[in-house]
Amino acid sequence: MTSIYLIGSLRNPRIPLIGNELRKQGYDLYDSWFGAGKVADDHWQEYSNIRGLSYKEALKDYSAQQVFYWDKHHLDRCDAAILVMPAGKSGHLELGYMSGSKKPTWIMFDQIPERYDCMYNFTTDVCFSEEELYASLRQFYNPL
Repeated sequence: MTSIYLIGSLRNPRIPLIGNELRKQGYDLYDSWFGAGKVADDHWQEYSNIRGLSYKEALKDYSAQQVFYWDKHHLDRCDAAILVMPAGKSGHLELGYMSGSKKPTWIMFDQIPERYDCMYNFTTDVCFSEEELYASLRQFYNPL
């Protein structure tokens, strides 16, 4: 069974809906990171600041390392990744990691980008709707 890491923003309410649909289609999907909630990163930053940690120190703190290695474990075990836009720096780094690991990657844009970027050619496909994404995945993987 194909395992897919669903990448996106903690603030994107579409993540669990897309995850549910991909599971219905027969894919093994990792999107449990979404359970941390919309403000997880904000609280981590706030807590680090209260503790007097610099950004560099906060990155090396135990909790940040645990989250990083947990996510990396799932990136490594999954066969492919989908980045659901809009997404930020973490999502793009995760997608780049997967692409650099020679794994198939997809981006599903929520709209035509205001500024084009040719580096999205690193992905297997760029899609602009859920239907287009699902059709592209089926061309690459048959989950049934």
